[in-house]
Amino acid sequence: MATLILKDGTVFRGQSFGAAVDSDGEVVFNTGMAGYPESMTDPSYRGQILTFTYPLIGNYGVPSEEKNEYGFSKNYESEDIHVRGIIVSSESRDYSHFTAVSSLHEWMVHHKIPGISGIDTRALTKKLRETGVMLGRIVQDDVITNELKAKLIEDPNEENLVAEVSSRDVVTYEPRNEDFPMGSIKSIIAYDCGIKRNILRSWLKRGVTVHRVPWDYDLATSTLKYDGLFISNGPGDPKKCDKTIEQIKWALGKGIPTFGICLGNQLLALAIGGDTYKLKYGHRGVNQPCLLWENGKPTKKCIITSQNHGFAVDGTKLPVGWQTWFTNANDETIEGIRHESGKFFSVQFHPEATPGPEDANYLFDEFLKIL
Repeated sequence: MATLILKDGTVFRGQSFGAAVDSDGEVVFNTGMAGYPESMTDPSYRGQILTFTYPLIGNYGVPSEEKNEYGFSKNYESEDIHVRGIIVSSESRDYSHFTAVSSLHEWMVHHKIPGISGIDTRALTKKLRETGVMLGRIVQDDVITNELKAKLIEDPNEENLVAEVSSRDVVTYEPRNEDFPMGSIKSIIAYDCGIKRNILRSWLKRGVTVHRVPWDYDLATSTLKYDGLFISNGPGDPKKCDKTIEQIKWALGKGIPTFGICLGNQLLALAIGGDTYKLKYGHRGVNQPCLLWENGKPTKKCIITSQNHGFAVDGTKLPVGWQTWFTNANDETIEGIRHESGKFFSVQFHPEATPGPEDANYLFDEFLKIL
């Protein structure tokens, strides 16, 4: 047996799978029907207990942990599992997929990540939508005392989670010679705030050299040669990334073309003097519709996007010269901003997908055009 205890004292009982350990974090939900290995290894989920709303999880197993020719994960979005636990309605240990080498349960045991199945995830999700995401604890015991219910859970958003997931050193990735015999087309500095590996794959397959740098890397003293700046996705409160924000300000002052994704969208907004705020329950899934804006108005063009974020940009506080680029068709929150010069822009959703649709994949090419 295992139990989920929410901060408000609500209890959900189920069956334990994965590692038989206790864990706590921020309880959130994801509406995607597939992509659990990618979601669980996405650094943006650092500090969170992830609820999958799709009822059956684990039926296609998990792929190998091998690395590609560049030295990072071939199949996952990082080299670690970053969720602190997962909650599902039904967990399958029988799996079938041509890339699978292990069951979800065995993989989680190996990485010491707990899970609970048999939970009414619909009821849990409705509660989180009504009250907002909240802190919770997975306990490997069905004896729940009042003392355990009242035990303090530290809010992961109070920590600098980006510093935990960012690379420690500068790493340069060069496109393969067999794909680009004439050499790299362009080069970028990519701030690793918890970068998904498919972002790296997306740049490399376009012939771009990527200098992956730590979240606090100093551009002013850098000896790297680059044509543009990229700011990655990542976990937690964007206002904790003060050093990254300062570097973005420096780059904008120098007129360096800049592109941000997810957390990168929030950091760009803060760097230009805008503001961010925490969403009630966030956007986590692979079916979020976003409207393109032109000349200050929404167009009829809508793209379906992959998303994973709990904070958003305040569209009322964009400075002069900056415009709304995309909005969420469901709740009208800001999903992208850009400067009138066309040199600086960012989006809240994930153009690289994994998991999810590739409607927004063209944005990588749009950035290349201005380098």
